[in-house]
Amino acid sequence: MEIIGKKTIPAKRETVWHALNDPVILKLCLPGCESVEKVGSDEFKVTIKTAIGPLRARFQGSLKMTEVNAPESCVMLFEGQGGAVGFGKGSSSVRLRTVDEGTELSYEAKAQVGGKLAQVGSRLIDSVAKKMTDDFFKAFQDQLNPPQAAPSTAVLAQGTGMIAPSGVAALSAQETVATNLPV
Repeated sequence: MEIIGKKTIPAKRETVWHALNDPVILKLCLPGCESVEKVGSDEFKVTIKTAIGPLRARFQGSLKMTEVNAPESCVMLFEGQGGAVGFGKGSSSVRLRTVDEGTELSYEAKAQVGGKLAQVGSRLIDSVAKKMTDDFFKAFQDQLNPPQAAPSTAVLAQGTGMIAPSGVAALSAQETVATNLPV
């Protein structure tokens, strides 16, 4: 299976790079993700619960970044075991490029599946992989640019250079505004 695509993210390249390396952001963005743990400077342990057609499984896996050229590009190697359901493994090349609208993230992933997963058919697997990719990027963009953020929240987030889940950023902005009001 091969997945190729590009997404434009309205944020600076360095911000996008750091978010892609943040286990909290990754956990919030990966569909079905139960945990992301950083186990090394360029390696994560991941647990994802998902359904592919009639198969439901909890995948325990790893994600390792190689050929890192921060904040421009890397190659990610991934593998996951889903018990009796099977396994998945592969690699993805990721490039970040500054554009007028923010950062263009282009990716090219190749993956293999085995076990019962290989029996459900490549069209179904491709469809699930595309939906998961689309869901990831929507959640990722929402984390970097919360859709419901008040103007003071956006200013707070930009001014600090910090990335926070949208609810946390909104709460922090409200607390900051509330504590700075004259009594």
